[in-house]
Amino acid sequence: MFAELFASPEPKLSRWYEMSEDRVRAFADVTEDWQAIHLDPDVGRAAGFDGAVVHGYLALSMLSAMSYDVLPDLPADCVSVNYGFDRVRFIAPVPVGARVQGRFQMSEIEENEGSARVRWDVSITCEGSEKPSVVADWLTYFKRKDV
Repeated sequence: MFAELFASPEPKLSRWYEMSEDRVRAFADVTEDWQAIHLDPDVGRAAGFDGAVVHGYLALSMLSAMSYDVLPDLPADCVSVNYGFDRVRFIAPVPVGARVQGRFQMSEIEENEGSARVRWDVSITCEGSEKPSVVADWLTYFKRKDV
């Protein structure tokens, strides 16, 4: 059931998301991570970046929203759960103000009766860049509510 929903020979791309200064400040407030490289362009430049940079965990957290852009709607009797990550790497900085896009490719599925654990090869890339900023192996769990 689930394999048919998610199987695709081509990667799925999310829409573009702006990593605005307001979004970065809100994330800093929620996580209490006010490191100046995220909030002050001068400090970011002094640290070797082109200006302020987005928190790596903020970029990573956008995968949830991005997944809604690319994954098919589940049947009403199913739920999905974030199962975690086997690997996450922050490859390149995301400048504050950049637009980012998620790329999703199912790489493995373990399907049982009424449930499935799915492994996704995911990446987040800044607009205009060939090199991803974030790469990860993301695990999700899907199950029918009555199982």
